[in-house]
Amino acid sequence: MARWCYRHRLVVLFLWLGALFGVGFAGSAAGTDYADTFSLPNTDSTRAYDLMEKAFPESSGDTDTVVWKVDDGTVRDSSVRSRIEPALEEIGQMKGVGEVSSPYVSQGGSQISENGRIAYAQVTFTEQANGVPKELVEDVVDTAQAAEREGLQVELGGQAITRTQEPPTGIAELVGIVAAAVVLFLAFGSVFAMLLPLVVAIAALGTGLMATSLLSHVTSVPEVAPLLGSLIGLGVGIDYALFIVTRHRKGILRGMKPEDAAVTALNTSGRAVLFAGGTVCIALAGMLVMNMRFLDGVVIATSLTVVLSVLAATTLLPALLGLLGMRVLSRRQRRRLAATGPLPQEESGLAARWSVYVEKRPRSVAVMALVVMAVLALPVLSLRLGATDQGNHQESTTTRQAYDLLAEGFGPGFNGPLQVVVEGGETDALVSSIRSTEGVAQVAAAPPSQGVTVIQVVPTTSPQSEQTDQLIDRLRDDVIPASGTEAHVGGVTAVFKDFAAVTADRLPYFVAAIISLGFLLLLVAFRSIVVPLTAALMNLIAAAASFGVLVAIFQWGWGTELLGIGKEGPITAFLPVIMLSLLFGLSMDYQVFLVSRMHEEWVHTKDNARAVRVGLAETSRVINSAALIMICVFSAFVLSGDMEGAMAGIGLAAAVALDAFILRTALVPAAMHLLGNSNWWLPAGLEKRLPHLAVEPREESEPDVPHARVPDGDGGATVVHGFVRTPDGEPVEGAALTLLSTGGGRQLDRVTSLADGSYIVSAPAPGTYLLSVTADGHPSRARHVSVDGQPLVYDVELTEDEVDAVN
Repeated sequence: MARWCYRHRLVVLFLWLGALFGVGFAGSAAGTDYADTFSLPNTDSTRAYDLMEKAFPESSGDTDTVVWKVDDGTVRDSSVRSRIEPALEEIGQMKGVGEVSSPYVSQGGSQISENGRIAYAQVTFTEQANGVPKELVEDVVDTAQAAEREGLQVELGGQAITRTQEPPTGIAELVGIVAAAVVLFLAFGSVFAMLLPLVVAIAALGTGLMATSLLSHVTSVPEVAPLLGSLIGLGVGIDYALFIVTRHRKGILRGMKPEDAAVTALNTSGRAVLFAGGTVCIALAGMLVMNMRFLDGVVIATSLTVVLSVLAATTLLPALLGLLGMRVLSRRQRRRLAATGPLPQEESGLAARWSVYVEKRPRSVAVMALVVMAVLALPVLSLRLGATDQGNHQESTTTRQAYDLLAEGFGPGFNGPLQVVVEGGETDALVSSIRSTEGVAQVAAAPPSQGVTVIQVVPTTSPQSEQTDQLIDRLRDDVIPASGTEAHVGGVTAVFKDFAAVTADRLPYFVAAIISLGFLLLLVAFRSIVVPLTAALMNLIAAAASFGVLVAIFQWGWGTELLGIGKEGPITAFLPVIMLSLLFGLSMDYQVFLVSRMHEEWVHTKDNARAVRVGLAETSRVINSAALIMICVFSAFVLSGDMEGAMAGIGLAAAVALDAFILRTALVPAAMHLLGNSNWWLPAGLEKRLPHLAVEPREESEPDVPHARVPDGDGGATVVHGFVRTPDGEPVEGAALTLLSTGGGRQLDRVTSLADGSYIVSAPAPGTYLLSVTADGHPSRARHVSVDGQPLVYDVELTEDEVDAVN
């Protein structure tokens, strides 16, 4: 398929453009129909909602609030009424506004605070918040705030009003793309190579978001789903393309034709991308275990963007590589390739030195990494799930100030009233009992409708307070049963409390499901019991540390105002499920990429220390580059204007940073050094029953010379491996080692030593061979080596006059 896409690049390009613009046009024409349905089956708040829907089947649209406060006098003064009443009348006459309830009518006395300095009016639109035109909301805000004067403050709150404070659509994505572009340019040194991952990710993300908007008309998709889809789609889309472009560029630098390099890249890194995308989708689908309708739409949106990212990386990317040809390399690289010919790709000296350091001091590295992760995880012990509201907005916003004015004038609980819904029966005794309940500020029963009575209960504490949660429990467990009345407690505050409770109850099953799934996938991929167990433990450590960071910032308020994300509060109830799904998928990507290289080295040499050292040296750089891109993309979602988006962005950025820079490059390799050969233990009976799954084969060292490989079966092939060093013990990087037949007439294998001086060459069968070593600054020498059916450890010391075998 890769070769077909490469050769028919214009066809593939036009197909993608057609899909992007076609779905985009359809999505724009149809609009969106997102619905935030937080209710859960078999919960008290859901029963209350169902009864209210039965009694009041007609929804009157979104209701927002205009609040004003005077510094002197009262809001009843004629000087205040003369400014506020005309503004309310003008708002009431706007097209799209259904009703305005003023405190200046005979029934509006309850809308004025006891001290007379704060009052509010309710503006009811004819549509729900998502359907109200933004221009209408802006007119309402401008008209209301035009009534302000010195000593008279006017603020507005509500869901529709919140939309006027949102930053321009796509600003978070744009900032993330720009930051990713900088990282890609530094990694590649080529503008064209930098653009490839960005184009692929944007094409997949654009198509996915438009498709999600279309799906919102046929299934329930929450409003936060496209934001989360953008967050994960942009991150994985760029990273997947990065892996493939990196492999493609290495192939060209090693002398392959661009078409062959593209095919090889898709056959190697492309398969890893398919595996990684599949694991992310499966992890996201794990949210279905929670049996929450709200999360179903999140699964659809995020999985769709991941699937399209994989599809774009495996079809659109090879087509774009065909268009660029050699221009995927920088001009400097092309000139060097033409002047000096193909060269093996050299590994990073820093990565190789770090790998050697971890090998020498695995215990100290493991202890330091565990201490860092444990300290960061400590705040998770105080994790409290709940919901954010306009009280968490920045202090400068009108919604936050309206929220604070209502709390000042009518009590903290006014912003989150409870609804006690009674079907039939007398309510006087229940109202009296509720009024005398601790934590209740106000109680008012509405006239019954179709046998259903709604009692509005205003708590003395804010919606996010633990005391409000305790009041809900008191009403459900004590007050209502004692009254002998069948009643249910509902309202937004009660709904989110139930949502948090159900999430906490089902979260262990969800964690067990995704951890078990990861264990099975890694068991099949790496033929080991210990490697999957280690990965599962690492995922739990990464999750605890990332949630610790989340609690410190968003719940404890360490830097929320500095970051521009408002006031601290509880962690959104659904966020742990979404973050764990995404974290599991991304961690699996890095774990597979790291351990697959180690596993291949282990298969060749049966030397665990070498396998871990070489695997870390060769993969840490690309893992860190990919992680840095993810961190930039995720962190940019602080600018989304959405508290849930900011939480997810910061949480995932912290998770990726800790996972890539501490777990995968320190704790995992240190643990594998300590575990030794037991890393690769698998019972013989299980080995026979497991299916074989090739994740990503090792790339060839040169296009015309097969790399050291131990064939499957009993062909008798073996390897020679070791280190090339100077007499002072310094490693020699870039030394060319060639294995020849005894007479030197036939080349059997040729490799170059890595930054730590290590090498490995393959012998086709037991026997005597000629090993030739060439390095800059040293004379070329050769020495006969004898190998049997086992790997031969053969260290080479380069001197000025001979090549000497140390062992």
